[in-house]
Amino acid sequence: MTPSAGTRNRRDLLAAGAAAVLAITVRPVAAASAVRTESTAEAIRRFAGEAAITPGRIHLDLPPLVENGNAVTITVTVDSPMTADDHVRRIAVFNDKNPQPNVVTVHLGPASGRAAVTTRIRLADTQRITAIAETSDGRYWSTSADAIVTLAACLEG
Repeated sequence: MTPSAGTRNRRDLLAAGAAAVLAITVRPVAAASAVRTESTAEAIRRFAGEAAITPGRIHLDLPPLVENGNAVTITVTVDSPMTADDHVRRIAVFNDKNPQPNVVTVHLGPASGRAAVTTRIRLADTQRITAIAETSDGRYWSTSADAIVTLAACLEG
């Protein structure tokens, strides 16, 4: 018995749909398993150049124990009057073990009001998070915090 043209077209359509779902499912896994091409130190140097980075003036609020690394709330604040003469230009957050070491870079100015940023990040594993701020005088300030992750995100497939 030969299938009708309508049945064959329906089967072709279902096969194509299944192939599309498989391609969409496999692509994120391939991206997640990509080799980390840059170290955290290299990413920080790309951000700050050869400038000295001094501890202080910046605070990183992040939970020390993270139950789920898929959405970790962090807050970065910098002690700054945020005036035209003394303000924060940029804040960057770096990590040690995610596929990309530079998590986020935020550009600010005197009109920002406060030098504070709150966001959610993904953490692949237990690791150190570093926040660095560049001020209008060209100086860089940093702080770090460790997070213990019990259920990791960004897993390789």
